[in-house]
Parts: sequence; C-alpha cells; structure tokens
Amino acid sequence: MSQQEIVLKVFEFVLLLFSLSFHEAAHAWTASRLGDQTARMLGRVTLNPAKHIDPVGTVLLPLAMLFLGPYGGRFLIGWARPTPVNTRNFRNYVRGDVLTTLAGPLSNLLISLGCTAVLLALAKSSPVAEGLVRGLAHGGFDPNLMDAAPALFPAVILLYMALTLNLFLAFFNLLPLPPLDGSHLIRHLLPTGMLRVYDQLGILSLLLMFIFGGRLVNLFVAPALALVNALLLSA
Repeated sequence: MSQQEIVLKVFEFVLLLFSLSFHEAAHAWTASRLGDQTARMLGRVTLNPAKHIDPVGTVLLPLAMLFLGPYGGRFLIGWARPTPVNTRNFRNYVRGDVLTTLAGPLSNLLISLGCTAVLLALAKSSPVAEGLVRGLAHGGFDPNLMDAAPALFPAVILLYMALTLNLFLAFFNLLPLPPLDGSHLIRHLLPTGMLRVYDQLGILSLLLMFIFGGRLVNLFVAPALALVNALLLSA
C-alpha cells in the first residue's frame, strides 16, 4: 500500500467520524425539537466525535475495512453510539419516532447533496476545476490538471469521498436490521407478537449486515452515484 493510499484512507476515516457525528447529532436535535430532551441533556447535540464514538462500529470495523481483509476499502460503513431517545416524551409517539429516526439518514443525504453542489460550483469556476471534477466523475484524471492545481485536487477528492461515503451511510442505516435506523421504522409495521423476536436478532442481525449489507446497499447507491456522476459530467 503506497503512502498516498494510506493518506487517503486516513482522510476517509476522519470523514466517517464526522459523518457519523452529524448523523447522531441530527437524531438528537430532531428529538429535542419534538419534545424529548434526553439526548440534549447528555450533550449529544454536537458534532464532536468524542460524544458519539462506538468502539466497534466507529473505530474497529471501519479501520479493518480500510486496511485489512478482502474488502480493500471498496466501501466503508460503520455506526456510532446510539442516540438515547425517550419516545414517551413525544406528543405523538409514532410520528416522533419516525421523524427522529429519519433525521439520521436524511442528514447524510444532505451532506451528499451539499458536496455535489460544491463540486458543481467548482466545475464552473475554472477550466482546471472543471477538468478535475469531470475526471473524477469519469473515473480518471489528467496528470497535467493535477499538477496545475495542487491545492484544488485534494479538495475535489475529499468532497467526492464525503459524497460517496454519506450515500453509503444513508442507505446502510435504512436496512431493516436492529439496531439500524431502518429497524425502528419496520417495528411500527410489525404485530406485537413479533416485536420481541425481531428486537432479539442480536448476532444474527450483525451477520446479515456483513454478508448481505454491502450488496443490498450498493443496489441503491450505484444508481444514485450514477446520477451524481451524470450531473458532474454535464457541468
């Protein structure tokens, strides 16, 4: 692994930390707005990663995916420490729980949209920037452009990495597997007798994430990323 690849993986890990923090802060802020101050009182309405880190989902698993094993960094997923929510404080239990749950994935989609907007703006700012953005969307760079914009090149790379990473996080968290956000939505559709079994999937849920999670998420990410690339190429 080259030094450049190591640097990119470190930056991707840092992007993951702040993306997960933004995700959990969105849960906490939405719950607060809807009447539950539990997370706010615990200091979770913050982008400080230290308040959201889960040793396994935020550190060990992402680092293993980046630097070890057969994945080779082809995609990166993870999770943070769950935001504490007391649904009894919501005026409408179902509405409050659904909106608080959706706030997390929507925050990641918002980051992706923001990165796309910035890349489009950069592409219109100069021919060099346009070439870099188009090259990134097309899967390759003109070395002459990279040398002509040594400061702009890493910025474009980081924006695109953040865009892609947050698309993966948004759709990954919508998988209907406990304790991911998607499971909170599915719970409202299940009969009472099935809830206990569903909530106790435990290690089986984790295995399903590892075996099928990446493939399922890619079914949604691939067309979304293709659409983004088409927008960038048309800039």
